[in-house]
Amino acid sequence: MMIALWQKYKAQILYLFFGGCTTAVNVAVYFICTGIFRIPNIPSTVLSWILAVLFAFITNKVFVFESKSFARAVLLPELVSFFAARIVTGILDVGMMALTVDVLHRNAYIWKLISNLLVILLNYLASKWFIFKKKGS
Repeated sequence: MMIALWQKYKAQILYLFFGGCTTAVNVAVYFICTGIFRIPNIPSTVLSWILAVLFAFITNKVFVFESKSFARAVLLPELVSFFAARIVTGILDVGMMALTVDVLHRNAYIWKLISNLLVILLNYLASKWFIFKKKGS
């Protein structure tokens, strides 16, 4: 039964696992940049986001969606669309937080959780349906 569940939900389980690892990369790089190298907040945030998205791209490509080709014709479109999707959902996250917290004065923690859940779902769907779509599916 466990094997059947693993086979059925493998991509989702791996996506959640590597999403947690991506978050760890983001936070670790941010704290290294700000704490050790004394890089200011915004450049540290940008650098940590870039490295986390690169980490997410590699782990999603290889382990979650099993897109095995590293040929330039396959890799470049995947990389560009992956970053584009992450930029769009990042803007959505910022927009939701600005609207719900700054304009509507709702609870920031609750809305950050809601926003992150929406972003995770949209990133997964974008990766599954568009970025790492298997040929013939």
